[in-house]
Amino acid sequence: MMFQAVSPLLLLSLFSVGQRNSKNVISVSNGGEWGEWGPVEMCPVGSRARGFSLKLVKTHGIDDNTTLSAIRLYCVIEINDLNATLIQSTEGRWGSWISPIWCRYGHLNAFSLRVEQILGHGAENDIATANIRFKCSDRRNSLFSLLSEGLDEEWSPTCRYGICGIRAKVGTPQGLGDDPVLSDVQFTCCAN
Repeated sequence: MMFQAVSPLLLLSLFSVGQRNSKNVISVSNGGEWGEWGPVEMCPVGSRARGFSLKLVKTHGIDDNTTLSAIRLYCVIEINDLNATLIQSTEGRWGSWISPIWCRYGHLNAFSLRVEQILGHGAENDIATANIRFKCSDRRNSLFSLLSEGLDEEWSPTCRYGICGIRAKVGTPQGLGDDPVLSDVQFTCCAN
């Protein structure tokens, strides 16, 4: 009799642990290989990302490039909520933050990256994220970064309930004139 009462509780407990550990992570295949992954940062429970901001760094080399040093997500509970919670993973040391860009309706649910080689001071093999764009759940618009070049890269899978977490890969300084910038990013889908 005691076994029957404990058994459903044990099953429920195992189910909850399984749900917590099986978060769906979306990524794209063209992210850079160098750098170290930072921690996963999550939106508060019940909220999802509706906007983002970019930390941009101007690299000076043969061609001047703008690359991403970090990405922030703005998490809200309600679509018209003005009290957003900011989350971000690892960030590069240099750069300036641009103003947040918001989904007009809905929330962020997919992304695309442009990752390019940076031709700088002895950094011929450096790869950095040059641009990112997101799709909004309302399907009426895609949000582009404020960088001039468009993207023709692959789109990530779509998060059915929106994006709720971020994990970034940022390079470590290799020497004089080397700017650690973002080389890859992954996003965690909301569970519901």
